[in-house]
Amino acid sequence: MDEKTTGFVSFVGSGPGDPELLTLKAVDRLARADAVLFDDLSSGPILGHAGPEADLVGVGKRAGRASPRQHHVSRLLVDYAKSGQRVVRLKSGDSGLFGRLEEELVALSEAGIPYEIIPGVPSAIAAAAQCGIPLTRRLTARRVQFVTGHDVSGALPQDINLDALADPAACTVVFMGKRTFPQLLEALMARGLPGNTPAVLAEAISTPEQQLRRATVTELADQLRKEIGDKPALILYGPLAEMGVGID
Repeated sequence: MDEKTTGFVSFVGSGPGDPELLTLKAVDRLARADAVLFDDLSSGPILGHAGPEADLVGVGKRAGRASPRQHHVSRLLVDYAKSGQRVVRLKSGDSGLFGRLEEELVALSEAGIPYEIIPGVPSAIAAAAQCGIPLTRRLTARRVQFVTGHDVSGALPQDINLDALADPAACTVVFMGKRTFPQLLEALMARGLPGNTPAVLAEAISTPEQQLRRATVTELADQLRKEIGDKPALILYGPLAEMGVGID
């Protein structure tokens, strides 16, 4: 299939927000793109790598805010590509982690549009780096698990494996979970997770608004019952290392 006449889509993981964490391939695709469809968390200085003539289209989804529907985003991708343009679909973190990548891939495949997927630094990995801690620990944390904290309605998912999430020997990272973490913790403690399990709330990772807070899971749930705030965040809990930098 001729890329010049059919267009081409590059799914680019932008990392957690720091433009210096972009891969060289990501920078190249942004510079050559005719159109960039970007998530909210991929905006700001990262878009400075796009060419001056590129169309910049915000299609991000944020909890509690009006957002474009997924079918509309997929339709935009197809339409831009069918017009023969080089399109970058810029997603925060890594596009394969809670980024609704599959729906957009299906739309492109059904339309016969070629694409590539360029990995980005996952926000969970960046959060651990910013905290100055490892996600795995010899003998005490041999498993890492990622889970979303809300379903399509914003509620705590009802089909998650609570027994696995209560495993005290696993390091768990909860994406988009500030609103539902107190409810989640009640279920986890009922399955044996100790209330003094170490936790970190990592907000706006790698941006000037970054904030890192260390607590126990019980203390963190109490904090989130009182105030959530609007910064994007991850919650890490489990046998986290006691070392760390820049953590309150």
